[in-house]
Amino acid sequence: MNNISGVQIQEIRSSAPLRINDIGGWTDTWFARKGAVLNISVGPPVKIVIKVFQHEKKDSPIVLVHAKDYQESFRFNPGKPDFRVHPIIQGAVSSIEIPREISLEIIVESALPAASSMGTSAAVCAALLGGLDVLVCSNLSHHEIVSLAHRVETKKLGLQSGIQDQIAAVYGGICFIDMHCYPQASVEKLSLNKNIRDQVKKRLVSVYLGDAHSSSKLHERIIHSLENGGPGLIQIKKMEGLAREAKKVLQAGDLLEYGRIMIENNECQRTLHPDLISEKADAVIKTAKESGAVGWKVNGAGGRGGSISILSSPRKEERGKMLGKFNSMGKGIRVLPVYLSEKGLSVEMTTKDNMF
Repeated sequence: MNNISGVQIQEIRSSAPLRINDIGGWTDTWFARKGAVLNISVGPPVKIVIKVFQHEKKDSPIVLVHAKDYQESFRFNPGKPDFRVHPIIQGAVSSIEIPREISLEIIVESALPAASSMGTSAAVCAALLGGLDVLVCSNLSHHEIVSLAHRVETKKLGLQSGIQDQIAAVYGGICFIDMHCYPQASVEKLSLNKNIRDQVKKRLVSVYLGDAHSSSKLHERIIHSLENGGPGLIQIKKMEGLAREAKKVLQAGDLLEYGRIMIENNECQRTLHPDLISEKADAVIKTAKESGAVGWKVNGAGGRGGSISILSSPRKEERGKMLGKFNSMGKGIRVLPVYLSEKGLSVEMTTKDNMF
C-alpha cells in the first residue's frame, strides 16, 4: 500500500501499558452501578507512531494505518469511518478533529498477543488519543483522555466496557479505582515499600492460555442476567469487597493474603458462569498449585482464551520450575514477558526541524 503523499512535518510517538490481575473486575460496569477494582499496569506497552504530512489540498484528511500485529494496512477517512475494520483504531482517530490540510500515517504495535484479556484495546485507544491530543494541542487531562477512551468503546462503537482498562492505560502503576457512580471514579496509585514491590515484580506471573480471548456472547448472556437482578449481583458486590481488601493487604505487604483474595475472586467469577474459567485456565491453576503458587486469577472478564495471573511461591527454585512447566504444557500456553509499569500514557513529538 502506498504511503501518504505530502511533506512530513511531525512525528508523534505514544505508548500505554496493559493491565493484569484485576481484583474486582466486573464491578466497574454500568450494570454494577458502583464498584472497586485493584489492577496492575504492565509492559511492554502498546506503541503508536503517528507520522504527520502536510499537503496543499484542503480535502478530507486521509489516514493510513499499519496494524503490525495483524500484518494489515488500510486507509480511511476519519470523517467517515468504517467500523467494520479495526473499529478501536478508527473510533479513536475519528474522535479527534484532524485539520483538513494534513494526513496521517499511523503504526500500531504490541509486543504481547492480541486479545490476551489484558486491556489491549483500551491501551491502543488511549495511546492514539494521547498522540492525537498533542497533534491538535487540545491539552486533555489524564481524566479527560480516560473518559474519551471509554466513550469511544461504549458510545461510538456500542461495546460493553468497564472503566478500569482505560484508567490503567493512562495512569500506570498499581491503581485502586473506587467507582462511586458509573462511570465516575476516583483513582489512587498505590505506593508500596521497595521490598514488597520487588516481591510483586518477581512473583506475579502472566500466562497466555494459547488462544485469543473470545467470549462476547457468553459475556452478553451474563450481563443480561445481571441487568435483570440475577443472583450474580451478590458475587459482584463480593468482588467489590475483595478489591478493597486487596488494597489493604497489599499495602500491608501480606502477599499470602493477597494470593488468597486472588483465588476467591477467581471463584466468584466462576460462580457467575462456569465457562468464565476455561479448561486451559484450570490446567494452569493445577500446575501452579503443584508448584507452590499462593494465588491465581484469570485476567479480565474471563472466558475462552486470554491469560491468567499467578502469584508464585516466594522460593526462587520453585518459581523457576513452575515457569518451565508452564512453557512445556503445549497448546499455545506460555509465560508472557511482562513487567510492572509505573509509567502510564507517554507521548513525545518531533517536529520537522529536528527530524532530518
